[in-house]
Amino acid sequence: MVPDRKLPIGIQDFERLIRDGYVYVDKTDYVYRLAKSGLPYFLSRPRRFGKSLFLSTLRAYFEGKKELFTGLKIMELEGDGPDAWQKYPVFYFDFNKKNFKSNTALEEVLAEHLKEWEAVYGDERNETPLEERFRYLLVKAVEKTGKNAVVLVDEYDKALLESDLERLEHNKAVFKGFFSTLKSYDHYLRFVLLTGVTKFSKVSIFSDLNQLRDISLLPEYNRICGITQPEMTDTFADEIEQLAQNEGMDYESCLVRLKKMYDGYHFGADTEGVYNPFSLLNAFADKNFGMYWFATGTPTFLIEKLKNSGFDAKRFTGDEFYVEEGSLTDYRVESDDPIPLFYQTGYLTIKAYDKEFRSYALSYPNEEIKYGFLKSLAPYYLCAEQETNPLDVRSFVLDIRKGDTDALRDRFTALFARLPYPMDEKAVEQNFQNVIYIVFMLLGQYTFTEIHSAKGRADCIVETDDYVYIFEFKRDRSTEEALKQIEEMGYAKPYAADRRKLLKIGVNFDSKERDVNGWEVR
Repeated sequence: MVPDRKLPIGIQDFERLIRDGYVYVDKTDYVYRLAKSGLPYFLSRPRRFGKSLFLSTLRAYFEGKKELFTGLKIMELEGDGPDAWQKYPVFYFDFNKKNFKSNTALEEVLAEHLKEWEAVYGDERNETPLEERFRYLLVKAVEKTGKNAVVLVDEYDKALLESDLERLEHNKAVFKGFFSTLKSYDHYLRFVLLTGVTKFSKVSIFSDLNQLRDISLLPEYNRICGITQPEMTDTFADEIEQLAQNEGMDYESCLVRLKKMYDGYHFGADTEGVYNPFSLLNAFADKNFGMYWFATGTPTFLIEKLKNSGFDAKRFTGDEFYVEEGSLTDYRVESDDPIPLFYQTGYLTIKAYDKEFRSYALSYPNEEIKYGFLKSLAPYYLCAEQETNPLDVRSFVLDIRKGDTDALRDRFTALFARLPYPMDEKAVEQNFQNVIYIVFMLLGQYTFTEIHSAKGRADCIVETDDYVYIFEFKRDRSTEEALKQIEEMGYAKPYAADRRKLLKIGVNFDSKERDVNGWEVR
């Protein structure tokens, strides 16, 4: 067996990656393309998708570290002309490492960066406003080096997403004063790139920096971060083979499983799928198909958004969920719609584009996100702490496979009893429906499950090797009414000649008692 290679899991420093011999998926053609244009750019990608590594690669390029790029695409593209491998003063802002819970955290990060650069380009000016210190440094850097400056900003929005409303307004004002320098001092700049998870709408960092070119949804930059299918098979053939052997499958079957688990991200219309690099590299390292992206934690700001939005989980049952183009590129704090945030944080991705209406169809990118997302939702709809999950999917599946309808009844009764109390009528109905949706979507990982909400179709149908279940759920009605609907609407007709045992289950939920007060099986 081929010895394990060094996989760059969590490695965000390009120089360290190259010098220490980690495997690298070559993205330097994008470095060359952006650098040679000289335009100021903005790029949005989900967390754990390689933004920091790409910025670090740009940094090494602009610092003239030619030796790091030996054998990579950019060596041939750059050539040996008089302008090749020039060294520029680089101002690299890293907002990744700071917790922004305190009122002055953003100013502290900016001051720390400025102090470091003042030691190189000019005198320390602690008593001067931050934006004036930055402008002073840009001028001094150009005077000292004879080259215009490069500004790289990594995860600019971390300071905004981790802020409450009061600190958010404060941090927006800080950004306005500080980064407006990038426009007014444009003649001192060689290149600018800001990255983040979201692009905040009506935030002065963007209204003032209207010269930034947003490449987040441009098809030609779809694979600037992440790993494509050809990149995976060309770079990680040995790792794929080892994973296949460990899982007891052949190479081609392993490719199919990898695609279902970690592929499927699209950052533009009609683009090829991109793999989540963090999950893919972890799967290769562990030789296991794990849910690695969720192991890093669901962002707190997203959970808070869900809790306050009246989220209807059933909106995400299919691929035909359309949103307007503008909503994917702008994040409005005041909006109750979590969809833009779901897309920008990587829980949804683009599946199709309607040119006439300039809108996108969104869905889960892959099974890791779909099932990990649903599991993370369950505690919040069932009055449980995030660390616990009252939904035992394994037991549900085993009961379904055995045909144990009494155990299924008890499990649904226990789940419905955990619904938040008290709530208004609309919230009761929504949470009741959301729990049903989450349960059956998670069962779909192990069984063939269809979930319907349109009139004239059963609420849910589950198929196993030995059983076919037709569920109809009612609230404050009766099991008789549920079963009558199954019969009169002909939900069971497609299974008339099926050899498997057919079970029709009518369920009634009492919203006042928060209990299943009717469960009948035929």
